[in-house]
This record gives sequence, structure tokens and C-alpha cells, in this order.
Amino acid sequence: MFICVLTYTAPAEDVAALRPAHLAFLKEQHAAGHFIGWGRQASGQGGVIFAKGTDRAVVEAVEAGDPYLTGGVASVEVIEMNVAFLSPDFVADVTT
Repeated sequence: MFICVLTYTAPAEDVAALRPAHLAFLKEQHAAGHFIGWGRQASGQGGVIFAKGTDRAVVEAVEAGDPYLTGGVASVEVIEMNVAFLSPDFVADVTT
């Protein structure tokens, strides 16, 4: 599993202009089986994407197509995580 941490590098209005394309990208990558969750950082400084897979190069290549990155309004750090435990209640815990 990978955690992709996006950090905005441009003014909020530039980020907002690319938001519809970014959201479409997230949904496309979810449908393709790459992304399993995402959301904004509570600080407002960027976002976080949960990506599944075992090949870092594939995740980095997919993430490189994010309109926020191609549009130059964000940077990304891809963190590989070896999941030792994930509660079956994870989704319920996160959404409540």
C-alpha cells in the first residue's frame, strides 16, 4: 500500500481551477483499481491519497498523471507502507 501526500505549491485559486480535473482523475484511478481512498489534509495544505499495489514505479507513474502535478500546483511524496493490520471497521471509523 502507498500513501501519496500532496502539498500545494501554488495559490489557492490556481489549485481550485484544477480541482474538477483532479477529482475526475481520482475517480478514474479508483475505477482502474489504483486508488482506494483520498481526502484533503485538515491543514488545507494539500491532500492524501491511499493507493494499493506492490510496485512503487507503477504508483509513481499513475500519480504523475494527476492534474495537480501536471498543472504545477502541487508536489507529491509517495510513501510505501507495509500494512501489518487494518481494522475491518476502518471505513466506519473514518466516516463517523
